[in-house]
Amino acid sequence: MADSVQKVDYCYATVSRKPGQGAEILAELAKAGINLDAFSGFPRKKGRAQLDLVTTRMPKLRRVAAKSGWKVSPVKKAFLITGVNKAGAVHYHVKKLADAGISITAADAVCAGMGRYGMILWVKPRDYAKAAKALKAK
Repeated sequence: MADSVQKVDYCYATVSRKPGQGAEILAELAKAGINLDAFSGFPRKKGRAQLDLVTTRMPKLRRVAAKSGWKVSPVKKAFLITGVNKAGAVHYHVKKLADAGISITAADAVCAGMGRYGMILWVKPRDYAKAAKALKAK
């Protein structure tokens, strides 16, 4: 079966890097029944961290954020790729973008078990449409 490349929406919350900040946000989302298709967290400057939240339920996520008092970014775009985990699986998509002259802003890929993998990939907004075409994203 061919890999699936989806256009996805995400937003991010910038939080303090103290323990438990991510757990609080994830607990509120779970309580509201919001499934995340991807989640990525990493440190920023001055004791802050960025939590990227990818979901098909973005309006509901934004309502939960407002009610809970955490600020989230405007909605942004990324790609979610899933497929059979095999040698070269990630390279296949990265090379498509390289061949199209598109730089990758960031990417995270993991083995999902049962012979599957997943990857979230970001490009600059100005390159998004061109990247979607190169990746044949739906």
